[in-house]
Amino acid sequence: MSEKFRDSQWDRHGVIAGILSPIRIPKMARVAQEFEDTTLRDIPGAVAKEFDKQEIVQTVKPGMSVAITAGSRGVANIAVILKEVVAQVKKLGGKPFIFPAMGSHGGATAEGQLEMINGYGITEEAMGCPIKSSMETVVIGKTPEGKPVSIDKYANEADGIVVVARVKPHTAFRGKYESGLLKMMVIGMGKQKGAESCHDEGFGRMAYNVETYADVIMANTKILFGLAAVENAFDNTCHVESVPTAKFKEREADLLEKAKSWMPKIYIPKFDILIVDQIGKNFSGDGADPNITATYCTPYASGGPEFQRYVILDLSDETHGNAIGLGLADFSTKRAFDKMDFDATYPNGFTSTVVSGVRVPVILKNDELAIKSAIFASTNIDKLKPKIVRIKNSSHIEEIIISEALVDEAKKHPKMKVLEEAKEVVFDKDGNLSDIAGH
Repeated sequence: MSEKFRDSQWDRHGVIAGILSPIRIPKMARVAQEFEDTTLRDIPGAVAKEFDKQEIVQTVKPGMSVAITAGSRGVANIAVILKEVVAQVKKLGGKPFIFPAMGSHGGATAEGQLEMINGYGITEEAMGCPIKSSMETVVIGKTPEGKPVSIDKYANEADGIVVVARVKPHTAFRGKYESGLLKMMVIGMGKQKGAESCHDEGFGRMAYNVETYADVIMANTKILFGLAAVENAFDNTCHVESVPTAKFKEREADLLEKAKSWMPKIYIPKFDILIVDQIGKNFSGDGADPNITATYCTPYASGGPEFQRYVILDLSDETHGNAIGLGLADFSTKRAFDKMDFDATYPNGFTSTVVSGVRVPVILKNDELAIKSAIFASTNIDKLKPKIVRIKNSSHIEEIIISEALVDEAKKHPKMKVLEEAKEVVFDKDGNLSDIAGH
């Protein structure tokens, strides 16, 4: 048996290229999608205004240490938001510090989690306060079923905790509370152990567990208040709100409905192939937000466009090798595969108990062959005129690229505008699209 498991040349005999040679990639056109722009123009000012509420002001006492959560989800303007939270806590006489609150992300190591938030601009120098990163947790109570509930060691030692989180639909389950303040407490503050415990029964029980674990945390820790952020269709902050701990559940449920109404979508409901230029943790916990791409990793969430084949071309630099979500694609590239850090990716899949997203799809030598493979492997479509939608990532779909077979449909849609006529797709000498970020 050969001891050589992988040949880095890929398709060394040209067999795959030969099979795909008859496939023609159609002309593509750039199209604008119209969404309401509700972006906050003065984020520090909006955050500062939320600290004027008497029910918030009275929670911070002079001299008390205050732990502030920093998540890993690529929240828009997170560094700006956290910097202002730190400044306002100081203004009230508190002694703030930031801690990474992100379950198993960053390879489930203190160093990896610190690296992640540093990559978002959350550094001690920029924030003006210490950052304490650890994977150590403390059990602070048990659920009614007797399951242990843990939170970050440093947060538990602080005189108070401020929960900063984005409220939005989750990518793998539906419930009254999905991604937001409650989940940040349970899975973010719970670190790897807390995330593992909450995920243990799978996503079919996640809605129940998030609420149950959160109740234990709020009853047994010193949560001062929360700051909830909501984003719009442009992946930008459109709403910030300070929330007293006693109102976490009431306000999060309301904000989740607002977040759903403000989310963007691909206006074409049915096509053949979806191409995503880049996935990464900075775009979504699933690499690409399935609320946009309809590439769900569980049967407990649904919605979005209908298509047959899914192609991922690359990983973002900001994801630091975490390729979660890549396994949901039918086809990808050697470039994306070579960037995949298994040590950063697998802990995320294991902790969530969903391993489909961390598998390896069919890997092709370059972008051209990956796209041709998707056309070749599609069934019951017009392969001479395939209907293809291409997006940069799931966070920015205000401009998309569509194949010529979809242009007439786009021209008839009241919220779509064709920016240019369909053109031939251009690849560089290596067979890759030159307009992907980082090329």
